[in-house]
Amino acid sequence: MEAVGVVVEYNPFHNGHAFHLRAAKQTSGANIVIAVMSGSFLQRGEPAFASKWTRAEMALRAGADIVFELPYQFAVQQADTFAAGAVSILEAARCKSLCFGSESGDISQFHHAAMFFARQEKEYQASIRQFLVKGNSYPKAASLAAQELQKNAGTLDLSQPNNILGYQYVNSIIKQNASIKPLTIKRKNADYHDQSFTSDDIASATSIRKALFADGGSIEDIAPFVPQSTFNLILYYQKTYGTFHHWELYWPLLQYRLLHLNAHELSTIYEMEEGLEHRFLAAALKADSFHDFMTLIKTKRYTWTRLQRACVHILTNSSKEDMKGHEKADYLRLLGMTANGRSYLNKYKNDLGLPLVSRVSSNQSAGLALDIKASRVYGLATGLINKKAFISQDFTQSPIIL
Repeated sequence: MEAVGVVVEYNPFHNGHAFHLRAAKQTSGANIVIAVMSGSFLQRGEPAFASKWTRAEMALRAGADIVFELPYQFAVQQADTFAAGAVSILEAARCKSLCFGSESGDISQFHHAAMFFARQEKEYQASIRQFLVKGNSYPKAASLAAQELQKNAGTLDLSQPNNILGYQYVNSIIKQNASIKPLTIKRKNADYHDQSFTSDDIASATSIRKALFADGGSIEDIAPFVPQSTFNLILYYQKTYGTFHHWELYWPLLQYRLLHLNAHELSTIYEMEEGLEHRFLAAALKADSFHDFMTLIKTKRYTWTRLQRACVHILTNSSKEDMKGHEKADYLRLLGMTANGRSYLNKYKNDLGLPLVSRVSSNQSAGLALDIKASRVYGLATGLINKKAFISQDFTQSPIIL
């Protein structure tokens, strides 16, 4: 049995993701798909619209065979750390390849970029610092530096979000000396940031969430853009819990945290740098909503995503000590599997590179403790029906088996 890995968030799972899973199998020749999926909070600093268990089931019903959780220590992080955690899990799970979607669609460009920047590391970092001094955010500075160094090389466009992640996957494979072969497919139709539906059957997750949260909107509006199994699970989730998760539901909790902390205490939270704590505390006194708060703290130097991640860390009380210094995952948290996935794990259970965790009580790692804390905070969404049961899910929910 041979496995191909994918790194995902499925917020929610849609037809483009189903295409990716089919293409990953076809491109790699693998017969097992292993998905590493972010848990309760996502890389862009947002709460997932639905629980990790529901999103894992969406994946399993639409083509994935095994779903592992990407630990919080890696999931709510900048691209290089996010990618490093995911690659370490796929390597430990014995994946032969990793297939990612990109704007480029040409894997040779990613190899070329990784080798190019390895040779030009000092020049690249110096150029980034120059653009940071001019007031650019780090992602913008990195993109501008890459363009400047590569202007005569004709290589990868690192201003595109999926190209950036793909580059970090390839870079992580090289740095970790992993045996995984990177593969890429070109993203189909919808752009990552599309806010509206632009095709008959493929839409971005952003546009699907926008439709779900729109005043007067209907879940029926998203039906053409998601598999029937996803649509059914979304309906069931709304009926069971009464809401989908978004930042405004957590604003009262975040505001309470900010009003409770002083500047020194806030400065110990991960991603609170360069006096940001003072800006956050001042804005918390003025804002009436999360969007208002973000508008008040936004500057040219810090991206919306970077600031949202800091908000997640405040919400979960994740300190700099909790989050820094983790280059690889130290466990495989199993969220679910199909019958084929179960056969794969049974075959390789003695040869996995990390401990397999199917019940959280069996593992006492600091990383898993962070995952559990994040899930509990995630379950505090205002108005959530069955809140008590939701908060306990990490201990009561067994891996999903289809």
